[in-house]
Amino acid sequence: MSKVTGSAVREAIAVITAPEKKRNFTETIELQIGLKNYDPQRDKRFSGTIKLPNIPRPNLSVCVLGDAFHCDQAKAAGMEFQSVDDLKKLNKNKKLIKKLAKKYDAFVASEALIKQIPRLLGPGLHKVGKFPLPVSHSESLVDKANEIRATIKFQLKKVLCLGVAVGHVQMTEDQLTANILLSVNFLVSLLKKNWQNVKSLYLKSTMGKPHRLY
Repeated sequence: MSKVTGSAVREAIAVITAPEKKRNFTETIELQIGLKNYDPQRDKRFSGTIKLPNIPRPNLSVCVLGDAFHCDQAKAAGMEFQSVDDLKKLNKNKKLIKKLAKKYDAFVASEALIKQIPRLLGPGLHKVGKFPLPVSHSESLVDKANEIRATIKFQLKKVLCLGVAVGHVQMTEDQLTANILLSVNFLVSLLKKNWQNVKSLYLKSTMGKPHRLY
């Protein structure tokens, strides 16, 4: 049973999204989690991804590594793309591949190209956790990119705190509430002792103060 109620989430959202200063960008809303009764050195580290019903990161940049079909589709959709020839021109240059990896938040690649990526680019994208997701000719590139923007990952590393984007300030209260409750319940399902491992939950916009949920 969730210990965070919809009404508590809505109260926090109302404060966070209340107009203060006009920003020149859309602020992200992040769920910040503090854990307890966990030893990152000895306990098994958890990891899990979930697709949220409403896109929390609309500005996440996605680049298409495409065959001719997908390059044409990306061009028509106004998406950035790299063809096989573009990738070959990088000539496995580590600096250029690092620059490419840094330029975009995520990548998708034509199914036919996936196996060629390590040969064309070496381990560069894999090392930074940005190895492309495969996309078939029957899938929409725009839908695939939005799927990436709607997917968040919970991963325990060496510290007992983590944060994930669950929305942005221009979303409706209903959209934010749905995303936040789903994220909280999914996180708790990953934990060894469920709610007994949760020390604190906060919501925070990029430039705002944190608001405690739990």
